[in-house]
Amino acid sequence: MSDQISEDTIKEIAFHYSEIIRLLGEDVSREGLVKTPMRAAKAIAYVTRGYRQDPDEIINGAVFTHEGSKMVIVKDIEFYSLCEHHILPFFGKVSIGYIPNGRTIGLSKLARLVDYYARRLQVQERLTKEICDIITRKLDAKGVIVVCTADHLCMKMRGVEKQIPATTTIETSGEFSISPTMRQDFFTSLTH
Repeated sequence: MSDQISEDTIKEIAFHYSEIIRLLGEDVSREGLVKTPMRAAKAIAYVTRGYRQDPDEIINGAVFTHEGSKMVIVKDIEFYSLCEHHILPFFGKVSIGYIPNGRTIGLSKLARLVDYYARRLQVQERLTKEICDIITRKLDAKGVIVVCTADHLCMKMRGVEKQIPATTTIETSGEFSISPTMRQDFFTSLTH
């Protein structure tokens, strides 16, 4: 599956951006805006490429047999997404912990799975859950925990216009859902 959009679709998106710019009261033929619709079309295609990817191709066989490891943790995976309510960016970091059930995954694949779900119109709560669910499914992990902390431009540059707040969402499965000790071990490791 290709993450590319056809040239015809890019041109159609650019046309619509041109119309939006015009409707906002700008002159699309102004020097600084002449190429903006095409640039914006290519940018939106890039930042929503998760719609055109396949998680199995992302993982690409990078699941390995492994006995051991009480917990595997990858901290602070950066991500960039678009709020589905305002189509404004939100961005931050995701930390993932999982308890292997005889299988591990290449560490870079976890970052690619984060991007797979982040690179689309999204809400942070769903993003966190989708990451947790796919790791649980693909690894048959004994437990998964995902913590996502993000800044939302829809809150910072419009609406209440508050600059400090960050939002944190947490999703768990398996042993992390039932064991306070496992959750505490995970959160303790994040501070070291």
